[in-house]
Amino acid sequence: MSAEGATTDQLRLDMWLDVACLFKSRSEARRACRSGKVDVNDQRAKPHRQVQNGDRLSITRPSGLKQVVVVRSLSEHHIARAIARTLYDDVTPPRKPDQFETSGLLPPDWRERESAGKPTNRRQRREQRKTKGR
Repeated sequence: MSAEGATTDQLRLDMWLDVACLFKSRSEARRACRSGKVDVNDQRAKPHRQVQNGDRLSITRPSGLKQVVVVRSLSEHHIARAIARTLYDDVTPPRKPDQFETSGLLPPDWRERESAGKPTNRRQRREQRKTKGR
């Protein structure tokens, strides 16, 4: 299945990551490649690496989770996000419920920290002033 704008057999990795909407911009994709966050077929990839149909990409996200995608088609030009999702198959294994807290998405002590720090409403500000003696 080909997407709109599919034209070549090979394409630069950073360009494809941007067109496929896996990163917000090409420069962000380039930065991730240079810092070793993107692997192609289990090998560290530089931004100028050529990708082709069938390549398996492993992307390490800021939260520490790995996203695994398989390239289905190539496109040099920006296309709609809905169509861009057809450029790859996301084969990331599903996460277990216990991984949500350890993944960094929710800090383990988020309930305790909710009451600490900057007050979020008028009542908390008043209580904080009273405890400080003002």
